[in-house]
Amino acid sequence: MAETQLTRDTYERLRAELDDLRTRGRVDIARAIEAARALGDLSENGDYHAAKDAQGKMELRIRQLEAMLEDAQIVDTANAGASGKVTTGLVVSLRYAGDDTVERYLIGSIEERREGVDVISPKSPLGQALIGKRKGERVSYEAPTGPLDVEIVDIGA
Repeated sequence: MAETQLTRDTYERLRAELDDLRTRGRVDIARAIEAARALGDLSENGDYHAAKDAQGKMELRIRQLEAMLEDAQIVDTANAGASGKVTTGLVVSLRYAGDDTVERYLIGSIEERREGVDVISPKSPLGQALIGKRKGERVSYEAPTGPLDVEIVDIGA
């Protein structure tokens, strides 16, 4: 898995989620499977199949978290905006050419969550166009519908 840039808060939240899934999550699923087995015939036991499905999804999430956290790079958002350039972990306000609406996006991993702000991967076409740019600059990027131009209205934490 490629290196993922995460804020310290997100890294800690994901580490806690991983620890919880490895302990309480696995125990809870094992209990659910055992309770469903006690109901009898497994071939037509919906509770058993649902518990096994939940177990598979949980184990997948555990593997995803392990891979992500193993290769994670912690981004210092406190100093990220000091350069005045767009970097991972910052919120960027953009205005698309021909539109007066200002939209706000967090540059970072989908695991980063902030209320009212959509996330843009720094590896996406827009993310790549924005990284290293400053407030007031205009950038172009190739969207699925064709080239788009945006102005960087503001950069913040």
